[in-house]
Amino acid sequence: MAQDPSLACWYWTGLQGLGVPSSRNQNQPAAGCPGPLGGPAAACGMSRLLGGTLERVCKAVLLLCLLHFLVAVILYFDVYAQHLAFFSRFSARGPARALHPAASSSTNFSRPNATTPSSGLPEAPSARPGPTAPVLPPCPDSPPGLVGRLLIEFTSPMPLERVQRENPGVLLGGRYAPPDCMPAQTVAVIIPFRHREHHLRYWLHYLHPILRRQRLRYGVYVINQHGEDTFNRAKLLNVGFLEALKEDATYDCFIFSDVDLVPMDDRNLYRCGDQPRHFAIAMDKFGFRLPYAGYFGGVSGLSKAQFLRINGFPNEYWGWGGEDDDIFNRISLTGMKISRPDIRIGRYRMIKHDRDKHNEPNPQRFTKIQNTKLTMKRDGIGSVRYQVLEVSRQPLFTNITVDIGRPPSWPPRG
Repeated sequence: MAQDPSLACWYWTGLQGLGVPSSRNQNQPAAGCPGPLGGPAAACGMSRLLGGTLERVCKAVLLLCLLHFLVAVILYFDVYAQHLAFFSRFSARGPARALHPAASSSTNFSRPNATTPSSGLPEAPSARPGPTAPVLPPCPDSPPGLVGRLLIEFTSPMPLERVQRENPGVLLGGRYAPPDCMPAQTVAVIIPFRHREHHLRYWLHYLHPILRRQRLRYGVYVINQHGEDTFNRAKLLNVGFLEALKEDATYDCFIFSDVDLVPMDDRNLYRCGDQPRHFAIAMDKFGFRLPYAGYFGGVSGLSKAQFLRINGFPNEYWGWGGEDDDIFNRISLTGMKISRPDIRIGRYRMIKHDRDKHNEPNPQRFTKIQNTKLTMKRDGIGSVRYQVLEVSRQPLFTNITVDIGRPPSWPPRG
């Protein structure tokens, strides 16, 4: 069969462009190419052109592959060097501790009153510290998520399970801290309590969302008076102050709140300031007005230093009334003044109820109020006596049941 000269020339020239050796002698003309190669001139020229182009393409692809390989090698060694430097920091810590044994002391300086274990006892191996937690920015003075005026009602059923579902971020014992900022204070909310479970559910339903929107780091403590003797609100508040500090010594702000009072505006910030704070200045039962200038009842707040400065609250006010006026006198006698919010913000709703049994008005309250200057140094946080019967950490609060004794059968001195 006759062979097409142009195809033969094309095939042979392409092999040359790819660098494939040919069995034909380089000086031997190809069949069908003119001149030294013989054959048609146009077909042979086209074949040589295509072969040269294919050769250049192959060389370009080869260069790109080589460049890609070099980049991959450079990146590999760069990452390897970073990993090597990272692990070398950990390996360098061992010798440093061996050279400086004092630096590896097991004394816990992050906890108050920490002590070094005796050298005669074996020390438990300490876990390697994990990754450092990110430093949170300070919480803003004016929290951005506040709502303002709130609709408060006490007619809807309020099971505790519902309140718990509404506050998934609140930890066991009623503790909460904002996840995105660091509050300036740690707040303990103290509630004097006895036989008010219905009121407590409403209080938890409204106050937990309010306190969370205010970006507070806080804990809720319900101080439950054991037995059926005469109620003593102020003494229970003293107990709450001491017991909260036992659980967390970082508490530096204390909010003392009756269980039947709910704020109507979340801009009424539960914080402590330079002066003692009175929050519940406009209750609905008083026509949303302050009943008198020296009123300090319902909901109030003092810093730890302010509370200790007035020797806490009086312990001798058994029954209803008088203790809040005594507290006002203590604040005035120590040179401090009462701070209050705007009356439009300091509004509160009270859950209507009958007066508690064994909480009748104290007939001695007016005499005691007149003698605050004489009694405040001996009657207060330094003289409170009680016995803790039970501490129960519930999902939304910590319940502390205490025996605070019985009122004396005769008027106390002063």
